[in-house]
Amino acid sequence: MRILLLASAFNSLSQRLHAELRDRRHTVDLQLAGDDVELRDSVRRLRPDLVLAPMLRTAIPRDIWTRLTCLIVHPGPPGDRGPSSLDRAIQEGRTEWGVTVLQAEAEMDAGPVWAWAPCLLPEYGKSDLYRNEVADAAVAAALLAVERFASGTYQPQRQSGPGWSATVRTRPVLRQEERRIDWTADPTEAVLRRLRAADSRPGVLDRLCGGEWYLHGGHREPVLRGAPGELLATRTGAVCRATVDGAVWIPELRRRTPGGPAGVKLPAATALGGLLPALPEVPAPLMPEERDGPVWSDIRYREAGPVGLLRFSFPGGAMSTGHCRRLLAAYRFAAARPTSVLVLGGGRDFFSNGIHLNVIEAAPDPATESWDNITAMDELVDAVLTTTDRLVVAAIGGNAAAGGMMLALAADEVWCRGGSVLNPHYRLMGLYGSEYWTYTLPRRVGPAAAERLTHQALPLSAAAAERIGLVDRVLGCGPEEFGPGAAHLAGLLAASPTTQQRIAAKKAAREADERAKPLDAYREEELAVMHRQFFTPESPYHALRSAFVRKRPVATGAAARV
Repeated sequence: MRILLLASAFNSLSQRLHAELRDRRHTVDLQLAGDDVELRDSVRRLRPDLVLAPMLRTAIPRDIWTRLTCLIVHPGPPGDRGPSSLDRAIQEGRTEWGVTVLQAEAEMDAGPVWAWAPCLLPEYGKSDLYRNEVADAAVAAALLAVERFASGTYQPQRQSGPGWSATVRTRPVLRQEERRIDWTADPTEAVLRRLRAADSRPGVLDRLCGGEWYLHGGHREPVLRGAPGELLATRTGAVCRATVDGAVWIPELRRRTPGGPAGVKLPAATALGGLLPALPEVPAPLMPEERDGPVWSDIRYREAGPVGLLRFSFPGGAMSTGHCRRLLAAYRFAAARPTSVLVLGGGRDFFSNGIHLNVIEAAPDPATESWDNITAMDELVDAVLTTTDRLVVAAIGGNAAAGGMMLALAADEVWCRGGSVLNPHYRLMGLYGSEYWTYTLPRRVGPAAAERLTHQALPLSAAAAERIGLVDRVLGCGPEEFGPGAAHLAGLLAASPTTQQRIAAKKAAREADERAKPLDAYREEELAVMHRQFFTPESPYHALRSAFVRKRPVATGAAARV
């Protein structure tokens, strides 16, 4: 079938459905919502069999949904209606939820149901859940709805009448008044639910250090205590704030500027800058012991016999210069340990999306910060590429893109979860790319496929990535099972009688490749192009980055020059 994918943004779920539908040999066109004239023109020109809307903030025009079946993916179980469904479920502490695919009609979310799938809501932030449990349910329900539509015989269930048993619950937008934290009264559990329900957008509006800020994300602190609302400490850019019965770590903040430009979400300590009072930096142990308890950290290392497991998790998958340098130090520590297999990653959410565009945008000199960031990424990738005394596995539990995908390709094996979405390209940000991609990508998929992937700039499903050799293994499991599953497989790999032979062969191959063309030559060639793109003021990268970070439409001129 020809399917028009209609979305307010080409976000993680839209990308995953785009890739999954292409895998099933449907012809898929993307239309961004917002301009009804443009949408009508696309419908006339493309003549789709079906419109599928996985992420939509605006209503579809009546003249379209009355002539053409339009299916809406709603992140709530049957009967749930309203634009803040998932936010409210998390803030209310729901542990079970679902996703419904329904037909567009005049009343929002009230159309006939084509399919639905249940999902769990473990204690994670909204964006993590949306990309994982919710996305798994959404894809299952959407693919079933598409299959039912294609059959031509299925009759969707109307949300009324004798066959309808679900409770209809229409709930309004979750506004800041309901999200607000009362630091003098709310216990830690309530604070965490509010923070998790708004961790990506819109954040929780609050007053801090004399200004108004949106708080993004939250993690429990088991030891530190203070007066409710007091800032207690910092940790790798996050700030710790006391509650009435404990404390929470807040990783990111975004300044509220009424009437001014949209604030940029940044590591909390960076955002506050000189407003932040003198606070102790309380580091978390890289290799915690059992007696340390559940300490929050964005980088952690542990061992299981001959397997080292270096896990990292940065908000949004973005890696600033500081993130890269800290992860490099942790990697060097892990690479000096007595293991034969080192697993890099293994978390349930983003592996990495490469350089930190928000930190770059907010820097006094974005070009210089871009350069510092990419060279720090290159140092990290170089360390992985030149590890020749053990096997390195990149374990992608969530999504990976751009330099983050190339970081994974530096490993000997790449494993990913079946729900991962991979974007091995830089083009949409107006960049050529570095991280030794001109060495690692053609080595994995061949020069022709590397050219196609980097120029088409389309998302890949895990299954498609495995078919072309971009990844070595796909784990068909839920997000919570991926880390333990990868650790188990790494143990089997370490125990294999061929592992030492593979390590020796790897060392010999790296030496041969170095003689043919040194790694430094790849890096210098890549960075020569990147330097021009960073330090040329009219480079499309600057306009594209700013539009991406500030959630603005891309300027036509900038898009045309990419």
